[in-house]
Amino acid sequence: MTQTIKHEQKTRTPTSLSALTAAALVLPGLFQTPAHAADDDSVDFQYSHYQEGKRDIYGINYLNNNTVTKLPQNLNPIEVDSIHGSARINLTDRIKFSFNYLQDTWSGATPIGTAPVVAGGNAIKLTADGSGGWIPTGASPVSASGHGMYPVYVDRNLKNYYQAIYDSKTGNYVKGKMNNQMNHVLSYASPETRKQGDFKLSYAWDDASLNVGGGISVENDYESRFGNVGGHFDFNQKQTTFNWGLSYTNSDTFATLDPDGLGYFTTSYYDDSSIDYIYFDDGSYKRYIKAIQPKVKAGKIVAAREFDEDGLSFRRTGEMLRGNRQDWGVQLGLSQVLSKNSLVGFDFGFTRSTGYLANPYKVVFGYDIWDNGSGNDFAQYPEARLFLEVRPPERNLLNWHIGYDQFVEPLDAALHFDYSFAHDDWGINAHTFEADWVQPLGRGWTLTPRIRYYSQSAADFYTTGILLLADAFPLTPLQKFYSSDQRLSGFGTLSGGVTVEKQFAKSVSLQTGFEYYTHQGGLKLGGGGEGDFADFDYWVANATLKVNLAALTMPGSGHDGHAMHHHHAANTPAGIQYDHVLPKAGDFMVGYRYIRNVQAGDFRLGDQMISIDQARQAGCYGSECAVTPNNMTMNMHM
Repeated sequence: MTQTIKHEQKTRTPTSLSALTAAALVLPGLFQTPAHAADDDSVDFQYSHYQEGKRDIYGINYLNNNTVTKLPQNLNPIEVDSIHGSARINLTDRIKFSFNYLQDTWSGATPIGTAPVVAGGNAIKLTADGSGGWIPTGASPVSASGHGMYPVYVDRNLKNYYQAIYDSKTGNYVKGKMNNQMNHVLSYASPETRKQGDFKLSYAWDDASLNVGGGISVENDYESRFGNVGGHFDFNQKQTTFNWGLSYTNSDTFATLDPDGLGYFTTSYYDDSSIDYIYFDDGSYKRYIKAIQPKVKAGKIVAAREFDEDGLSFRRTGEMLRGNRQDWGVQLGLSQVLSKNSLVGFDFGFTRSTGYLANPYKVVFGYDIWDNGSGNDFAQYPEARLFLEVRPPERNLLNWHIGYDQFVEPLDAALHFDYSFAHDDWGINAHTFEADWVQPLGRGWTLTPRIRYYSQSAADFYTTGILLLADAFPLTPLQKFYSSDQRLSGFGTLSGGVTVEKQFAKSVSLQTGFEYYTHQGGLKLGGGGEGDFADFDYWVANATLKVNLAALTMPGSGHDGHAMHHHHAANTPAGIQYDHVLPKAGDFMVGYRYIRNVQAGDFRLGDQMISIDQARQAGCYGSECAVTPNNMTMNMHM
């Protein structure tokens, strides 16, 4: 096997569908794993930015013949800034240690569900323009679609939706024209940060290796702890390699539901308590909190309620959804050198997940079964019919993967091709095709264009709406599991990108990359994907600095006499973080600084200390604040 193939060989990791359905959103393509010489000490730093395009939102203009009109969308879409640092160190000739740290911060508008345009929640509003005319403004679709004042007529098979028209003669709504246009219901998330650290310790024999590792990932509402063990065996004069691995992950969800949204959706399937009554002989009564068993097998909502002094009325002051999930995984792989210029690999993986596998921020719209006299249709007032999604409490996922690497000797280039197939018992089948071409250009430059296609079928319980038994209290869905999460729908993605790497010296190289993706239901293999209302695009840009520590310590690479240059700090221009003059022209160095700032304690208004209640009343421009902060932590990397 030539050195080029060895250097460019990818780590064979089967594509996993867990990124599409995990409670925490994992965005594809944020990081490109940098190639590196496995035997050298090295340090990598990577920055990446992910940006989604704005989604199309539609509403009904009731002042213009009830026409469907595209609304202005002023919400910023999802964007993610990520940093990734890693180090690989040889402790001895046979013992190696590696460490990774990942931090990403994301914010923006993301779908929490799907609703028909005829629900009326996005109806166009009009405001005076100051000259007697009117300007259409369009409602911001923040948890709005489906919260309108108009009922929705729907066939019992949930295939066709009809606009409701008010009959002034009878004072009732009647079924109007059919309109199956759907919308994503968007909710805006303030910036949140995820931090993850992991390590791996490896021991190598002549023809085998063993490694153990673990780590933790922490968010404001999610924490995951994981461990793994694996290794490889070489056969046939190291031309055949068998890889194996075992992993275990234990994750906890503790999501605080938006207090402003509690009046719009029901949490009855997850509630661990309810309100009951105590009746007295004089006919009076008093309410109290009664413990109940949640209707779902995994996950529960712990509610905070506040009673009035008379004990007759109360309000929900907060709800937290708690759940635990466990994931067990096994991976087996075999790679074979076909010739000095070619290599093929086969991998198989199995993951079993149990526990709370849903997303606490996704909802499904429900429609009451109500006989309106026609015997075929029913109506629904949407403002009271939203349900937190319910997913099966277990999932079994199988992955198959094949990869082929070919060194093209005349061009001094390498071709990589990968195909993965995944199947689970939720009904999702996924195909991934990926190829890239690694082309050295001379003078330390390398160009790597790539293309990727992904397609998946919808989960068995994916739906854009559920039917409800109107005579049940609380309302009971007619299906056991349901989710409107777009990542469980049928769709395809097509992406293309390029990576450019520059080797500045033997010890340092810089890699930059850009990739553009389009997500469309029409790209699904075999057709039948989600409607075009769910289409969007996104792009990813990243930059990676790779430092070979072994090369830095070679003779002639030292940095002598640096102390004499420190006097220049007094003349450093404002805003310059580092002042360090190098010995000769053409030299360069890299600096890194980390700052952590924590704020907590009492509130202030001007120079006066105020209570939490005073802050809630005065901190939101004349309106009472829904929430108040406990603390703020800032982590800055430069």
